[in-house]
Amino acid sequence: MKITGMKIEKVQIPLKEPVKVAFATVSYLESVLVQVTVDQGLVGYGEASPFAPVTGETVDGVIAVLELFRQGLMGMNPMDIEAVHAMMDGLIVGNGAAKCAVDLAMYDLMGKALGQPVYKLLGGYSNVIQNDITIGISTPEDMAAEARRLVTEEGWHILKIKAGIDYKEDIRTMKLIREAVGMDVRLRVDANQGYSVSDAVCALEGFKEYGIEAVEQCLPHWDMEGSAFIRRKVNGIQIMLDESIHEPVDAARACRLQAADILNIKLMKCGGLYPAAKINAIAEANGVTCMVGCMLETKLAITAGLSLVAAKKNVTEADCDSFLYYSANPVEGGFVRDKDTFTLFDKPGFGVTLNL
Repeated sequence: MKITGMKIEKVQIPLKEPVKVAFATVSYLESVLVQVTVDQGLVGYGEASPFAPVTGETVDGVIAVLELFRQGLMGMNPMDIEAVHAMMDGLIVGNGAAKCAVDLAMYDLMGKALGQPVYKLLGGYSNVIQNDITIGISTPEDMAAEARRLVTEEGWHILKIKAGIDYKEDIRTMKLIREAVGMDVRLRVDANQGYSVSDAVCALEGFKEYGIEAVEQCLPHWDMEGSAFIRRKVNGIQIMLDESIHEPVDAARACRLQAADILNIKLMKCGGLYPAAKINAIAEANGVTCMVGCMLETKLAITAGLSLVAAKKNVTEADCDSFLYYSANPVEGGFVRDKDTFTLFDKPGFGVTLNL
């Protein structure tokens, strides 16, 4: 099986409403979809969803890097995933989203060639996942009302709450949300690098009263030592790292410093499923669990992320909800959703189709 061609397509989809986090407000999805063909007539689909504040990439930059990869990919066997990544890493450092697009296409082709879904290629632990849903930053009252609606009307049991602008306001938000949804709903907070060390300690101490189970990325991405200090200082709340974890070496450093209880793996940061599995293996060897999160992605990359959750016992949490933020979708298939329960299809590859 040899690669014979690659098609690159840029897509832009407006969100139903803007999403606000600590360092940005986003109003549309902008993604790059690729179709890689092989001599056996199969087509593999991949996706890059760059987010410049996190991955340092833009859509136009991703397209330029994919053009760089195109020549190197011709004639390669998609089964040789280590060689494919070595080729990409030899051409350019970083650029996780661009590498992810190629990586996903390789796994889709592998699954189709072998007649197996990708989650089985990766480990096959279970194809049923409970996902969370994210609440963006607004007024505490509006966030509490949205939390109540998501729980009572849509059936979600895990809420991820954006924070990180004003820790005192964040504590009040958690109080109102807990009052709105009761004690049976799991709550976690994502500060998106918005706190200082001292504010983070104050925030976490305040959150404990309202049963917050984990707080994600309190500090700037580079400050793992600060995260380790917070973890030692505050008991009763798990510390999660997201923007700090791009490559397997970042996971190793976080574990060495004892800076986190959970690592948030995002395929767009690390370069796809192959390096993502390495991050999880490092975490598991150090007694650290993982969550798979997402950027603003179509159902293609969401299916890939869910496939990693489904494959690995140590990946205990899923934050793969961004496809719900927009109505038009150029990708169909992959999984079905019943409230907050997602079930992957047992179709070869990712089981998706593109409507371009």
